Amino acid sequence: MDNKNLYEKIGELLIAHDFTIAFAESATAGRLSADFSLIEDAGKFLKGGVVCYDACIKEDMLHVDHELIEKYTPESMEVTEAITFGLSKIIKADIHIGVTGLTCPGGSESESKPVGTMFIYGSFQGAPIFAERIKFDGNKSEIVAATVSHCATLLYRYLQSISR
Repeated sequence: MDNKNLYEKIGELLIAHDFTIAFAESATAGRLSADFSLIEDAGKFLKGGVVCYDACIKEDMLHVDHELIEKYTPESMEVTEAITFGLSKIIKADIHIGVTGLTCPGGSESESKPVGTMFIYGSFQGAPIFAERIKFDGNKSEIVAATVSHCATLLYRYLQSISR
């Protein structure tokens, strides 16, 4: 299924279940929110998002503990979970999704966490629905596009699983 059809199916499922969604985006810098805003009838499910590219936004706005960032780095599953939880405190929605990762050199990349390593965390009414660490190849825009597409796929699989 191409991305356009995938997004339309997600929109239909969100509307059918009367679910709302919000995003906390670091590495994708608002691309998820923007792509979801283009879905037919997005106003029925899209609450909004927070771009938290810099660690200070994660700390100040989403209330992620500085010690957590220091211990695990801003690009980690622990911080991705924390930004998702922090988002749930400022944007009321049924589904919250957080994304962090390394789209280019200059972050916390290492041999075990190279550029292209991305973290995606989703929750439904506070309960985890997916948490995935994945590696994509390519340039920055390719990594972001692949991450957004993969996030949509994870969400679609979850919505499909509860629709049966």
